[in-house]
Amino acid sequence: MRIRGSSALVAGGASGLGEATARRLHAEGARVVIADLNQERGELLASELGERAAFMRADVTDADAVGAAVENAAQAPGGLRISACCAGICWAEKVAGKQGPHALEPFEAVVKVNLIGTFNVLRLAAAAMLTNDPGSSGERGVCINTASIAAYDGQIGQVSYSASKSAIVGMTLPAARDLASVGIRVCTIAPGTFDTPLLAALPEPARQALGAAVPFPPRLGRPEEFAALAVHIVENEMLNGEVIRLDGALRMPPR
Repeated sequence: MRIRGSSALVAGGASGLGEATARRLHAEGARVVIADLNQERGELLASELGERAAFMRADVTDADAVGAAVENAAQAPGGLRISACCAGICWAEKVAGKQGPHALEPFEAVVKVNLIGTFNVLRLAAAAMLTNDPGSSGERGVCINTASIAAYDGQIGQVSYSASKSAIVGMTLPAARDLASVGIRVCTIAPGTFDTPLLAALPEPARQALGAAVPFPPRLGRPEEFAALAVHIVENEMLNGEVIRLDGALRMPPR
């Protein structure tokens, strides 16, 4: 897939991994629609990027809001051809403990945003891509999801987060198979510990300890490295139905 001249949607694109992906796609010549709940950060980023960038306020679980963002991206010449969903939340709580069972509401909320929100972006973006004229190889678009190595190595207290990310891993191959006949690829990136706003609130010693636990390189991942992989997935036509760990060989311990 050629990035220059394509239209891209980045859900959760106002900060962290999504922001880095939006910046990189824009730098490669794409028109980028940034969809996020954080209107202030999203508008600031779109304004900074300038031409070929727009912000749409959207909750990934809201079909109408995501649909509007998809439509905005699809209206560009050539149509929506790149979709990246980087939106997500987390919650820490054991299945049961001295305080009783895991609260049901936060589990539902994490699954709703991480899994259902990702599927909402995927289904609507793919539907818009169906109307694209195929390229020389028959390709119409690329959809990139974001999971986590917690899908495989979930730690104590990560039951809701790990469940939601495991489900994203699980839907990658069938989604790619569903869309293969119409020339739309689906891949998922499963990052390890990355230097994002999610970890920014931690004390610096804790951040350094997380980075030192990575076999190599012994540091937190950089959002730009996630964005670089997203760009490679877009450009490499043979990557389809694949979940790629981006973690420096990290396998997380129980805690």
